[in-house]
Amino acid sequence: MTPAGGPPVRLAIRVQPGARRTGLAGRLSDGTLKVAVTAPPEDGRANAALVEWLAEALGLRPRQVRVVRGAASRSKTIEIEGLDEDEVSKRLGAHVARPGRGKSTDGQ
Repeated sequence: MTPAGGPPVRLAIRVQPGARRTGLAGRLSDGTLKVAVTAPPEDGRANAALVEWLAEALGLRPRQVRVVRGAASRSKTIEIEGLDEDEVSKRLGAHVARPGRGKSTDGQ
């Protein structure tokens, strides 16, 4: 973990709003994470659902996760405070391994 004053980690995320289930849906060929959310893409509801899911998956408070680019787009840049890059990868990897929490796909 990084100390409280450490640099934030940035993630490239592709959001799939209006999905049946919220969770990690895989990784695109360029390394971008694909996250499905049940919320519709209106009034910032999909962004809020994404931040809430990421915070829960990473064991963080929602205020430690924020959309810094792409608020009105499906392609977003997310900034995460309080963890280093290795810990973010580890926690997301562990989250994916849990039954019913999503699956890993290649190149979709």
